[in-house]
Amino acid sequence: MKYLKNIDYESVQNFASLVTVQEGQVISRTIAQNDALSLTLFAFGAGEEISTHKSGGDALVIALEGKGEVTIDGKKHCLEKGDAIVMPAGHPHAVRAPEAFKMFLVVVFGK
Repeated sequence: MKYLKNIDYESVQNFASLVTVQEGQVISRTIAQNDALSLTLFAFGAGEEISTHKSGGDALVIALEGKGEVTIDGKKHCLEKGDAIVMPAGHPHAVRAPEAFKMFLVVVFGK
């Protein structure tokens, strides 16, 4: 049984290149999704965003390329390649890309 999808097994890959930035769009690629966990790669065109919302799980954002802005409870945080931030469950948050931006999102859900 395979638990991950949309990614090759036993093959070295450039993780950030698994999603491609497309102007005017937010592209996502789900790697895993179940009741406990969600793993998703995102590529944002410059100026694109995911509007304010809440999640039922703690969400870890890891910046892979470019620059992104994560807003949590109204406070803006700027991320660059290699930076990470946790968006706590139940808190309003949003993600915006002032320039082309790629990120990996890990959401962990409790019981």
